[in-house]
Amino acid sequence: MEYWLSSEIKWVLMVILLSSVLGLYKVWMMMMMKRNRKVEKNGDFVVPRGCGGWPLIGETLEFIASAYTSKPVTFMDKRKSLYGDVFRTHILGKAIIVSTDPDVNKMILQNHGNAFIPSYPKSITELLGKSSILQINGPLHKRMHALIGVFLKSPQFKARITREIENVVRLSLWTWTDKNCQVYVQDETKKITFEILVRVLLSIGPGEEMELLKKEFEEFIKGLICLPINLPGTRLYKSLKAKKRLLKIVDKIVEDRKMAMEKMEEKTSPNDAIDVLLRDSGESDEMQHRLPLDFISGNIIEMMIPGEETVPTAMTLAVKFLVDNPVALAHLVVISETLRLANIINGVWRKALKDVKIKGYLIPKGWSVLASFSSVHMDETNYENPYAFDPWRWKKIGNAPSSNIFTPFGGGQRLCPGLELSRLEISIFLHHFVTTYRIIGKSEICRIG
Repeated sequence: MEYWLSSEIKWVLMVILLSSVLGLYKVWMMMMMKRNRKVEKNGDFVVPRGCGGWPLIGETLEFIASAYTSKPVTFMDKRKSLYGDVFRTHILGKAIIVSTDPDVNKMILQNHGNAFIPSYPKSITELLGKSSILQINGPLHKRMHALIGVFLKSPQFKARITREIENVVRLSLWTWTDKNCQVYVQDETKKITFEILVRVLLSIGPGEEMELLKKEFEEFIKGLICLPINLPGTRLYKSLKAKKRLLKIVDKIVEDRKMAMEKMEEKTSPNDAIDVLLRDSGESDEMQHRLPLDFISGNIIEMMIPGEETVPTAMTLAVKFLVDNPVALAHLVVISETLRLANIINGVWRKALKDVKIKGYLIPKGWSVLASFSSVHMDETNYENPYAFDPWRWKKIGNAPSSNIFTPFGGGQRLCPGLELSRLEISIFLHHFVTTYRIIGKSEICRIG
């Protein structure tokens, strides 16, 4: 009797739960339809068509799943075929408008009239914080961008970092054949780029401190793209805890450096990004205009991200393409093509500060918009047979393709300040890879000499 009652109660609870979910979904759909009807009427401009997906999660699961397929932009392509080049969706806790139109993307990047401000998924904003260089806008963003950009482009820095990159790459490649079984290229390139980047940012070399930084950073970065649920055991919760531990390490380095600089009688050239940010005082030399130490620490951590994801991915894909294409290997003309293919989930997130009208589309005030560069790079109207590795395509279209359709480093005010460093790392790595090893078949290499 007790078992029957407990089973009956379970079924009742399940029915109540299912009814609640369906009711919530119905309310969600009614709210979305009401919102859409309200904003779609604005002269000849219309809000892009699309689908909001399920309550709360929207279309997030399909968006994330597509990134792990052989064609990561299938999520965008499917909706593009249904709704057009600009469409509406709901991903990563945010209702957004997605643009796969290169002209619309260019207008968003140029941001004439300051119509847009940065607006990223909740998981990113939670992890990086309000002072992140991704989220700040206006004079402070320009100041940070200029400081780092000028430092990374300086002849003194480039001469020094070129030697350091070559040393790191040589030492790493030399150990590959010491690994008696398989070499996981992406793991190895992550080690290379992370070591280079922490030298550039914090002047830390190999050792216990770097290993601790890498361990905590790897845990932190796992939460950048996840469901924005901050509860014990969730991915976001674990990553936020790792961020606190990271900040503790970097805070100490920044504070120690500040104390050392105060004791120095003469100014020397900046050695790393911490030096650059600590010395800057804006347009005056007054202490109150200097960047806060916690602001510097947070942004130093953020600037580590390319060393863990984007540059290692480009290096790994370059090796794969060279293995698959002996003719390209012989000519080694792969950088631009690798960057185009490596840039598979790239884009910029913005929020409209006012109603913005672009090419017949209306982006209502307060709505977020994602300019998807990856979809443009993989569009066959822009590149013939886009998923094929064809470095000679650049000879067909010229060495300087339209900035609208080739944006591996973003553009406008948000052009990546580290683009030259990234190219330098990839170029040096590929040079030493092909001069250190001979590729045998599809999966074997042997050391030359």
